[in-house]
Amino acid sequence: MKIRIGIAGYGNLGKGVECALTKTDDMELVGVFTRRAPESLTTKTNAPVFHMDEAKNMTDAIDVMILCGGSANDLPRQTAEMAEYFNVIDSFDTHAKIPEHFERVDGVCRKSGKIAVISAGWDPGMFSLNRLLGQAILPEGNDYTFWGKGVSQGHSDAIRRIKGVADGKQYTIPVEEALNRVRNGENPTLTTRQKHIRECFVVPEEGADLAAIEEAIKTMPNYFADYDTIVHFISQEELDRDHSGIPHGGMVFRTGKTGLNNEHSHVIEYRLKLDSNPEFTAGVLVACARAAYRLGKEGEVGCRTIFDIAPAYLHPSDPRELRQKLL
Repeated sequence: MKIRIGIAGYGNLGKGVECALTKTDDMELVGVFTRRAPESLTTKTNAPVFHMDEAKNMTDAIDVMILCGGSANDLPRQTAEMAEYFNVIDSFDTHAKIPEHFERVDGVCRKSGKIAVISAGWDPGMFSLNRLLGQAILPEGNDYTFWGKGVSQGHSDAIRRIKGVADGKQYTIPVEEALNRVRNGENPTLTTRQKHIRECFVVPEEGADLAAIEEAIKTMPNYFADYDTIVHFISQEELDRDHSGIPHGGMVFRTGKTGLNNEHSHVIEYRLKLDSNPEFTAGVLVACARAAYRLGKEGEVGCRTIFDIAPAYLHPSDPRELRQKLL
């Protein structure tokens, strides 16, 4: 019997999950749940669409609900609410608030008897797991994380909120010199500015003060002020033609020493180069949905992160086949 999946939210991530499910043989999409009028939404695979309020009446039809809302406003409330009725997966990515989000969701799951996997994706998620493995293998060493080249959706949104800006995209770009120093095993101490560049492509409104827009971007605290930031003013046509995608990626490094006198140096590098950030994130969510279903079938309850899941639970093959083909 296939694992029955629901998708809550149908933005870029929800569409990515829908596509990812078509690549699996052990899962099927029951339906998409939206806060919009269901009749106004047409899905890529013509899956049924329901209003979000109908979800709690479909607990017998869905094994795992994959939540595809935003971390700022949706998931802090929605994950705990849905965990009353379903095994749930989310991609909550506000790093500083993950511990409190975990505790809230875990409390609900232990009352409802459900499994939740939170903060699944690539960072947090796959990058987090590789940081853990690197520290476990090389206890004396340093961690380095670089993001990009890729579109930062949060930073792009911040640009679009500036007075005089009609549209815009922002790319996070690793500084090549810093990357090479880490790869060479130099173990550098790097500031925020030394690690990444912010490159912005901005469509100004007609008659807008370009100098004021550039100044507002470059001095924006928590977003651009701590980085070397490049601002390009372009037309809407150029933005639509050249910057319509959502690529991303990055690298996690662990550098370390081994030997009684630390005479040998090592560098671990895990790299992602993604044409579509949401579609790759969706792949992680779907794999975690498989794990949640299996854990639930074993009688497990409570909240989990990628740290708590045995890799075999993520893969569709059984353990014997994994040992034969992958070990």
